[in-house]
Amino acid sequence: MTAPLHEAHPAGPGRALPDTQQGMRRRNLARVMHTVSAEGPLSRAAVASRIGLTRAAVSTLVDELIRSGLLEELGPERPGRVGRPGSALAVPGRGPAGLGAEIGVDHLAVCAVDLRGEVRARAVRHGTNRARSPEPVVAELTELIRRVVAEGEREGLTPVGLAVAVPGLVARDARTVVRAPNLGWQDVDLSVLLPQEFPLLVDNEANFGSLAELWLGDGTPRDFLHVSAEIGIGGAVVVDGRLLRGVRGFAGELGHVPVRPDGPECVCGGRGCLEQYAGEEAVLRAAGLEPDGDRVGLLSGRAAEGDEDVRRALRDAGEALGIALTGAVNLLDPEGVVLGGALAGLAPWLLPSLETELARRTAGPACPVSVSRLGSEGPLLGAAHSVVRAVLDDPAAVAAGA
Repeated sequence: MTAPLHEAHPAGPGRALPDTQQGMRRRNLARVMHTVSAEGPLSRAAVASRIGLTRAAVSTLVDELIRSGLLEELGPERPGRVGRPGSALAVPGRGPAGLGAEIGVDHLAVCAVDLRGEVRARAVRHGTNRARSPEPVVAELTELIRRVVAEGEREGLTPVGLAVAVPGLVARDARTVVRAPNLGWQDVDLSVLLPQEFPLLVDNEANFGSLAELWLGDGTPRDFLHVSAEIGIGGAVVVDGRLLRGVRGFAGELGHVPVRPDGPECVCGGRGCLEQYAGEEAVLRAAGLEPDGDRVGLLSGRAAEGDEDVRRALRDAGEALGIALTGAVNLLDPEGVVLGGALAGLAPWLLPSLETELARRTAGPACPVSVSRLGSEGPLLGAAHSVVRAVLDDPAAVAAGA
């Protein structure tokens, strides 16, 4: 089946193409790219059969994509087929690639993903970014970007875009961090700080994490709530395979839903937010532990060893998550909830109280909760794949810029 088109951001993949002859050609180029990407290697005849066009029409489209370096011919198909064998088409391992970057509270990461969806280069720096000004943080991120670009170029990759995941609210211009409380940033235009040679897309880390789950997850439904954790709690809502963004682009801010209105003050200015009960540092405090480099490893290790203080803190965090998720589940009636990020690594001790609370409070049948296999990699992979999806969604734009 041809992979469906999905929206990462209004400024990115999934944008509508004009309903003209030229627009139809571009849509058909995208259909060919998605089909070969999802099911290749395939012959021209096989592609034509899958997308419902004539073989002649598909051959014309394929020739254009080959000239642009977006498809390659591998030679005759394997024997055993009826009729004259055709050349097998595939997405190349060289050529256009997507750059993904993540600005975390305690790390920076960059990766390059080719059109096959394979991570071909990666660079990570660990260390706190909390309360640091944007300029030195982005300078360090730029250094990692340059390193990944150089490594990718040695393998024949050419970056065609950069997507950056951040732990905060991002304006609909897809470049301005309106507010990132755990970084201490406000109204930061990343487009003036990052390398200028790549088209830029900036989005909330939870949004990219949800898109990674949608595109790369195992059997992920098209309607789901995605919730993840680091220092804070990130949430995203996917409806019919598309992100629900809201008027200002801030939909999904689950971490600042109050679960106990008289609770401790939060960095957002509110009180009793979910983040104060289910964020990594909050759980460590509740367990009487000092933050460590690997907070999830510390918590999961202690819980596995039977540390009752840690297990109690995780049960309480699961209960708080269940309370916060109840409102969203009752309001949106999703097919499921997906736990990502740090929550995936702590799921064995969070899920029992979370599911109990959710089942007790939801109006309809219990909403199923699953655990992401992507874990903390989700936002970075979602960012890089959003650039790749933009190429698959509109290959003509890449060809025009080649």
